[in-house]
Amino acid sequence: MKKLFIASLAAGFLCSSTPAFAQADDAVLGDRGSGMIVDLVLVRPLTFVGSVVGIAAFIVSLPFTAPTGSADEAARELVGKPLEYTFNRPLGDFRNCGADRHPCGGR
Repeated sequence: MKKLFIASLAAGFLCSSTPAFAQADDAVLGDRGSGMIVDLVLVRPLTFVGSVVGIAAFIVSLPFTAPTGSADEAARELVGKPLEYTFNRPLGDFRNCGADRHPCGGR
């Protein structure tokens, strides 16, 4: 499995025909294909794990945040933003979320 993962990343970078110069409005890795491969193979699984950890942390924090009225803010930061970044973002786009392409976590 580890060899397949490394081979997938290497293939994505080797198949890139454009130089990898990131610009403000351009893909993070220089071209959309490489960004999509890295997003699919590496970023999405990691952000999914981060979302699960955030949900667990939110549940543990409830006895402390509920009495102070900050449970909504904790839910937004620990659950909402990670889930939005994982599931509501176009593949390969690391900055914008949703159909309206708002900045991730900016709502």
